[in-house]
Amino acid sequence: MPEPLLRPARPADEGELALLDRATWSSLHTVSPPPQPPYDSFFGERSGPGDHIVAERDGRVVGYVRLGFPTPHASNRHVRQIHGLAVAEEARGAGVGRALVRAAVQEARDRGARRITLRVLGHNTTARVLYESEGFVVEGVQPEEFFLGGRYVDDVLMGRSLL
Repeated sequence: MPEPLLRPARPADEGELALLDRATWSSLHTVSPPPQPPYDSFFGERSGPGDHIVAERDGRVVGYVRLGFPTPHASNRHVRQIHGLAVAEEARGAGVGRALVRAAVQEARDRGARRITLRVLGHNTTARVLYESEGFVVEGVQPEEFFLGGRYVDDVLMGRSLL
C-alpha cells in the first residue's frame, strides 16, 4: 500500500474528520463520551485546523493527529503534546499511525519544542507499542484514573526528548 499523503488540516476537512472521529470512537483509546449528533463538527475553540495533520489516501482522509500544548502556562511552552490520533479501520496496519506520529514529532521540532508528550490508556497495547517504537518512554502512570467499559483503567504518561 502506498505511503499516505500527510498535510495540514484545512477547514474543509471538518466533516470528514468528524465522521472519522465517530467511526473510530472506542473506550479502548478515549475517555470522552461517544460523539453525539450533529456529527459535522470537529474543530473547536481549543483545536482548529492548524493543530491537526491529516493522512490522506486516494483523496480521502484516513487519519489525523492533533498536536497541542499540555497546559495553558507559558512555563511549559517548550513542550508539545499529542492530544489525539485516529486511523480509519481500513487503513490500520499500513503505517498510517506511524507516519502521523512521526509527523507530529517533526512538527513539534519545527515549532521549537524540546519535548513531546502524550497520554495513552493502559489497556491500549497497540498504541503503546507504536509509541515505544517511536522513542516514547513511560514517564508515569496514574493507576485506575478512569472508569471505562465497566472497569478501572490506568492513564499512562509517555514522552521523549526532541533534542
